[in-house]
Amino acid sequence: MEIRRIESFSAVTWGTDGLIWVCARALSMMLDNSWRTKPLLRNGRRWRWISLSVLVVFLFLIESNALAQVSPKKNVLILNEVGLSHALTNEVTQQIVTGVEQMTGHQVEFYSENLNFISMPNNPSLAETRDWLAKKYGGHQTDVVVAVGPDTIKFLSDYADVLFREVPIVICGITEGQAGYPKLDPRFTGTWQTLEPGKTLDAAIRIFPNTRHVFVVGGSSVLDRGVMAATKDSFNSISTTVEFSYLNDMVMEKLLDQLRSLPENSIVLYLSFFQDFAGKKFLNATQALPLVASAANAPVFGMSDTYLGHGIVGGEVMNYQEQGKVTARIVSELLEGKKAADIPMETLSGMLMFDWNQLTRWHVPETQLPYGSRIVFHEPGFWERSKWIWGSALLIILGLFALAAYLHLSRKQLRLVTEGHRQLSGMLIHAEEQERHRIASELHDDFSQRLAVLALGLENLDEGIPASSTDIHQQLRKLLHSTNDLGSDLHTLSRQLYSSTLESLGLVPAVGALCKEFAAQHNIVVDFISNEISRPVPPDAALCVFRVVQEGLRNLKRHSGAVEAWVELRKSGNRLIVTVRDQGCGFSLKGPHQHEGIGLRSMEERVRSVGGEFQIYSSPGKGTEIRAWVPFLSA
Repeated sequence: MEIRRIESFSAVTWGTDGLIWVCARALSMMLDNSWRTKPLLRNGRRWRWISLSVLVVFLFLIESNALAQVSPKKNVLILNEVGLSHALTNEVTQQIVTGVEQMTGHQVEFYSENLNFISMPNNPSLAETRDWLAKKYGGHQTDVVVAVGPDTIKFLSDYADVLFREVPIVICGITEGQAGYPKLDPRFTGTWQTLEPGKTLDAAIRIFPNTRHVFVVGGSSVLDRGVMAATKDSFNSISTTVEFSYLNDMVMEKLLDQLRSLPENSIVLYLSFFQDFAGKKFLNATQALPLVASAANAPVFGMSDTYLGHGIVGGEVMNYQEQGKVTARIVSELLEGKKAADIPMETLSGMLMFDWNQLTRWHVPETQLPYGSRIVFHEPGFWERSKWIWGSALLIILGLFALAAYLHLSRKQLRLVTEGHRQLSGMLIHAEEQERHRIASELHDDFSQRLAVLALGLENLDEGIPASSTDIHQQLRKLLHSTNDLGSDLHTLSRQLYSSTLESLGLVPAVGALCKEFAAQHNIVVDFISNEISRPVPPDAALCVFRVVQEGLRNLKRHSGAVEAWVELRKSGNRLIVTVRDQGCGFSLKGPHQHEGIGLRSMEERVRSVGGEFQIYSSPGKGTEIRAWVPFLSA
């Protein structure tokens, strides 16, 4: 199997190609006989040849810079013991490819070959593999070779003098013991894993302290048997009271039957299973392990991080993901020019890792795990799943509280401003009424009296003039008539400015007199109705209602065109309601109020200043109704 990854760097050199094209175009223009330039030297032809030389040198410098910027392509060959369908090979290969692409600045092309040594363990097959690789890659520039798996490492060490001479080889994916402790020349570098079944056993017994039986499961391939032999040697060297049973060299069906009926207080240690005793092949982590884990009636432990998520509880596992990252770093250093002899071999220690789902299945609390354990596939609890929701809700609640506090403060401030505005309006209205009272008193007590004296003098003068002076008598009578009219108007204006009837007789008589006077003066029928007002109205409320009726009738005369009006005073609970209505032309309340002026605003301000409400109802062609509600308390 071969994987080829080719990256294109055409975008990097586009700008350089563009400059070269421009310069070539300039050269073409210079060599063209039709191209003319004003010579800066005495000889125009000499100037053209000098310019041509300068452009050629410039082109050479550009091309040299472009070649220096584009790094040469590097080739990396990854030799795997098994195919990419196996979890270990796939994990390591992905980490190497991704890591090298991120770390190096070179254009890197990757090749991958599956040597499949598990199914070809004899020497003739190894020789055939050697010849095949030599033929395929002998004439190919290979910068780094990565060897994954014990047989691959032994194969390259045995044929180091034939294959990939002077090419650095990076090893990974196995323990030094599984590889047979090979003698490697200086071209070899890389990492070894550490197989520590004893630590996995210790972790399993700590989690399940009542363990009495340990069943070690392995396959029948060469690799399986090597791992089984190393595990037996490790367990033979430790002192423990548990009983070991080694389930290897068995047909898969028989193995699964035995695992279904394990005795109590048992655990299973899964090593590897690439092939059963009948020669049937299996994908180790993704096929054989799930079969074993689902059949076993006891918890299963393992020693590879690629087993996590496929049925094992966990253990002291070989971290192939980390080994892939370290291998990528070593490959990147070699591609950058570092010598393999200068990169020492590294031995990676295992890591305690456990599958959260299997811990839940076997009811193992996290507190029972060894110190430093790492849990993978952890599904967050209710709080972890919903904490962002609770956090968002808390932020929203806090925001709403802040908004409510702000609105409460704003409302309080608005209420204070409104109250202050109403008080100011009341003060202005009170000052206006006082000024009205003063002017009305002046008109009544001063100007009216002076006009009366003037009228009396004119009358006496008319009587003292001889009867023969007809023209003079006519003029004096006209002046006397005008003076009487002026006195009458001043008297009316005085009553409009300040009603003495309101002060002396109360609201209802004052409004009645106002309606009669208005009807007499303007020839408009005014129907006045007063219901259920038996007690005196407070002076402020009475003055407010009187002014509303007065201003309402005045607006009716100016704008409505009506010949009849209705004024009503009635009591409703603790409120006094006054209504002024007509059947005139009306106006639209939705658009700009063309008929709304100082009068309406004055009425509204007066009503609000005494704590009442004011409303206008009108529509074109259907008349207008002004209604006000004012508090009606005892005087």
